[in-house]
Amino acid sequence: MKNLFDISGKVAVVTGGSRGIGAMIARGFVENGVRTYITARKEDELKATAEELSTLGECIALPSDLASQEGVSAFAAAIRERESKLHILVNNAGATWGADIEDFPESGWDKVMDLNVKSLFFLTRELLPALQAAGTAEDPARVINIGSVNGFTHSHMNNYSYTASKAAVHHLTRHLGADLARRNINVNGIAPGFFPSKMTAHWLDQADEMAGEYPRGRIGSPEDAAGTAIYLCARASAWVAGHTIVLDGGVVAAA
Repeated sequence: MKNLFDISGKVAVVTGGSRGIGAMIARGFVENGVRTYITARKEDELKATAEELSTLGECIALPSDLASQEGVSAFAAAIRERESKLHILVNNAGATWGADIEDFPESGWDKVMDLNVKSLFFLTRELLPALQAAGTAEDPARVINIGSVNGFTHSHMNNYSYTASKAAVHHLTRHLGADLARRNINVNGIAPGFFPSKMTAHWLDQADEMAGEYPRGRIGSPEDAAGTAIYLCARASAWVAGHTIVLDGGVVAAA
């Protein structure tokens, strides 16, 4: 029963890895001996994060724009050129959009759905050969899809396409989890609550007040995000497939 949470020696890809939850997970991987590729659209920000994490282990920046099928294919090809086996794929890249229902634009709907759902599916598909090459019956390859508590409960915001996209991510995780488990690939999800990030920056000035309403009495930390991802990528979770862990300090349970 030793080393149930050891992930050293594995190779991982984290999309949206330059900041927020993606960077938190990437740091957890790097510090625990995983060669980690991070990708994002903004090259300067991505390289800065990679340089910081490279002081702790092996982190490689590969800029990409996953909002289009061409971008997904180009990034997948870049990974396949470098790695014949991929043990971990974290589909974290995402976007949001807010507008009143009367004013909600089709462009805002499509942008969020394309990045949050479509690119996740097609990147996973393009990297299937590398994931299958890495997975075994005892230690399957892992795909982690980052959803949101907004995909489970009413967000009380006007982010209609975001909540719909995250609900889709949760169900797609279940579907892929059932289909790919027989290929020695475990697909699971994480549905975060409030973590500090650019996406939640407009709420940070209310973080202390919000934390007091959480059953656990605080907002999410880097250790929470990284620890959950590490569990889902380690031997400890080898029999977990098609599920989404709600990582929110008890908010959904208390809703």
